[in-house]
Amino acid sequence: MNRRVVITAVSAITPIGYGKKDIVESLQKGRSGVKPLRDDGLLCSRIHSRVFGTVDAPVPLDFPRQFRKTMGPVARYACRVAGDVLAASGLQQDFVGSGRLGVAFGSTHGSPSVQRDIYRTFFQHMDEGFSSIGAVDYLRSMVHTTAVNITRMFGIRGRVIATATACTTGSQAIGFGYEAVKFGLQDAMLCGAADEYDTTTVAVFDNLLACSVNFNDSPSRTPRPFDRDRDGLVVGEGAAAVMLEEYTQARRRGAPILAEVLGFACTNNGGDMILPNQDGIRATLKLALENAALAPQEVDFVSAHATATKMGDVIEAQAIAEVYGEGASGPYVSGLKGYTGHTMGACGPMELAFTLYMMQEGFLAPTLNLDAVDPRCAMLKHTPPGLAGSPRIAAIQNFAFGGVNTCLLVKKGPDVC
Repeated sequence: MNRRVVITAVSAITPIGYGKKDIVESLQKGRSGVKPLRDDGLLCSRIHSRVFGTVDAPVPLDFPRQFRKTMGPVARYACRVAGDVLAASGLQQDFVGSGRLGVAFGSTHGSPSVQRDIYRTFFQHMDEGFSSIGAVDYLRSMVHTTAVNITRMFGIRGRVIATATACTTGSQAIGFGYEAVKFGLQDAMLCGAADEYDTTTVAVFDNLLACSVNFNDSPSRTPRPFDRDRDGLVVGEGAAAVMLEEYTQARRRGAPILAEVLGFACTNNGGDMILPNQDGIRATLKLALENAALAPQEVDFVSAHATATKMGDVIEAQAIAEVYGEGASGPYVSGLKGYTGHTMGACGPMELAFTLYMMQEGFLAPTLNLDAVDPRCAMLKHTPPGLAGSPRIAAIQNFAFGGVNTCLLVKKGPDVC
């Protein structure tokens, strides 16, 4: 069985807005969501980087207590976008609870803020600490908290895939959900990822000297993907989700078809756990094209992973040029983390959401803060400001610690039918 898979709904909570209207406006106006790092009373005094991609938009997260009690901040984000997607998709509850709908959802490491509170309580109060840890604390903090809280809140009874591969968490969730529908294991999959505000993640990358520090006094000027003056990534928060459905089912019930998922690839470099690998990236991009039965020249937009690290952007740029071609012969390329920072596990579905919005609204967002292209990245066709027209076929690519690489290929909705 080899079925077509389409996207019938999308939602995103991001540093540049919650919902399509605000996000599109931010992308069109070049509005950054990077803000000063909030003092957490614990790690901030030890961190060199003082910036964070922060969600400031009002987001309704006050769920009924029966559901809220097992949710940390990351699960609340996840359940919000999941609820939005279910409502927008128009799927009825008899289908949602039938077992034919599954969930593929993840986060980088569950809820670090809840985990930190548990450990602090336990180790600071050894005698009574264990007994003071609540029965639901593990449910709020565990790595699969996003996926299972979604299934519980909305009564979803199909398969559960809880991804946790750092920066490819969300793109893996979508890719694995796509495969589940394509091969007839489910008729629909609710897919995405979330990550919450927490300075622990900043501290990890700061300790690796991978965070931006030169723009602490001007947060909106960083990160700077592909730019000559980039100095590292900016950690961010947020969530995004999509509904994937089998094509004929979606058509039959008159669902809005935003895009078709044409192909997906996921590979591992099999080597260094941290440094990006040009061969691995190149192999992943080629495998995705093969899976989608596409020629490289058919792709007209690439949403690059582009975290604004010194070597990561160069290696990715070289791989893109090898696979898709250089300059005018290649697709337009944008590094969308310039707007939001690196939202970790959520970046794949978030950048897919941005791409879907651009397809719908007929524009391409350039890389924010790309003032002077690094000569080593200049072979790409970087998206210029104010470019009209929307991509017909787009690639969303993400790469993670551990050497995990993903690439997702999607086709604009009106061209699907």
